Amino acid sequence: MKVLALLLSLSLLVITHEFGHFLFARLFKTRVRRFYLFFNWKFSILKAKKFDGKWHFLFFNAKTPDSWKEENLREEDRDNTLWGIGWIPLGGYCDIAGMVDETKSSEDMASEPQPWEYRSKKPWKRLCIISGGVLVNFLSALLLYSCIFSHWGKDELPMHNAKMGYDYHELLLAQGFQNGDIVYAIDGEEMTDIVKTQHKLLLDKPKVVTVMRSAVMRDTIITSDTAAGEPVLMQVDVRDTQMLVDIAIQYDLLEQIDPRDTNLLFSLRTPFVVKEFASGSHAKRAGMQIGDSVVSIDHQPMACFSEIKPALMARQNDTVTVGFIRNGVYDSVRVLVGSNGVIGVHLESPLEVFETVHTDYTFFQAVPVGISYGWNQMVTYARSLRILFTKDGYKGLGGFGTLGSLFPSTWNWYTFWSTTALLALILAFMNVIPIPGLDGGHILFTLWEMITRRKPSDKFLDIAQSIGMALLLLLLIVANGNDILRIFK
Repeated sequence: MKVLALLLSLSLLVITHEFGHFLFARLFKTRVRRFYLFFNWKFSILKAKKFDGKWHFLFFNAKTPDSWKEENLREEDRDNTLWGIGWIPLGGYCDIAGMVDETKSSEDMASEPQPWEYRSKKPWKRLCIISGGVLVNFLSALLLYSCIFSHWGKDELPMHNAKMGYDYHELLLAQGFQNGDIVYAIDGEEMTDIVKTQHKLLLDKPKVVTVMRSAVMRDTIITSDTAAGEPVLMQVDVRDTQMLVDIAIQYDLLEQIDPRDTNLLFSLRTPFVVKEFASGSHAKRAGMQIGDSVVSIDHQPMACFSEIKPALMARQNDTVTVGFIRNGVYDSVRVLVGSNGVIGVHLESPLEVFETVHTDYTFFQAVPVGISYGWNQMVTYARSLRILFTKDGYKGLGGFGTLGSLFPSTWNWYTFWSTTALLALILAFMNVIPIPGLDGGHILFTLWEMITRRKPSDKFLDIAQSIGMALLLLLLIVANGNDILRIFK
């Protein structure tokens, strides 16, 4: 299901991105010779083109017939685009006439420029054509977020509502954090959003973090009302309370942390509450029921999933005593732990356990919320790229395996559309980076031409394109190589 979701999401992103180029090209009367979803090395799954007044189709074709070629068509059909689906699902392309890109080199530009070619258009028109993909990806992400909030509303879990606190990375524990702490403020700014807190800790070089910490307070009552006048202990009241603790951060966390751990600065501590049972569940067979909240393993108190899971993993293929609370009453049963360290239960999510804030929107209310949310996501992603420029930053890169892991094992429309919106923002931002081979490289050269009024030669663009494509191929190898190494580890 992850593979299917990833392929569908990438297909939508590629089509919308390339359609942005296509839309502006046709707006400025520039021919688009081919429009492909996926790459078609050696052969295509599908080809379609309209000429002679009707649509023509070819399936699993390796060579386009001469009758389809531009020079053999009637004048009124030569503007028509060949639409296709390739078999290598690594992207797609929009073959714009007269443009040096991944589909052609400077040698293809030897003929005289034609008025319907990209190279014959004014710089500002070329800038619009090459920026169209990025623009459509960005706008489609904002539209998706608006539709998501309009349909599902918005659920938020404020930092302070996670009553069990958080588990922290060892770097933060070494600074004075304790598991169960709740971040209250960073450098005096109160924190309410979990994602914002994570990025502020990682990227803003904080000096002082204020946390809320549970503590046991003992109130002692003493009286001296005795014949001898000696003080007498009358009573000790024990109560739980919350106190604020300031923690000084001694170093830049980003410089110290492994790039592969940047999403694990802290994680939510959640109770082990049974939502439903898996097929053949050992827990159900032992007598556990939906709603049971596990609080101990082999009589050792354990408050949350992050403590219980390792205890179960350590007792694979063994029987343990599971203590739980049911309807306010403690009970326990003996349960067999499977070979994968599970007892056959699905747990309630944090949004079901803790008090969340849900907001519903009409579509018109959701539009500004979606725009704001999408823009913040883009800014956060852009700032997080600083990670790549740290020592061993390349280890944090991920390829198609990492992208696939963003989708759940079972189909969920909310997750699919929200992840697709995020990937649309990432694709838009990555394409703006001024690397030849990406849209950003073409944008840079076009802006240079507009400022200096000197157009780079086709030969220069060809060389730059080759260098850029080599860099992108290297990046692709490193990113997917990291995914393979993670599997073996």
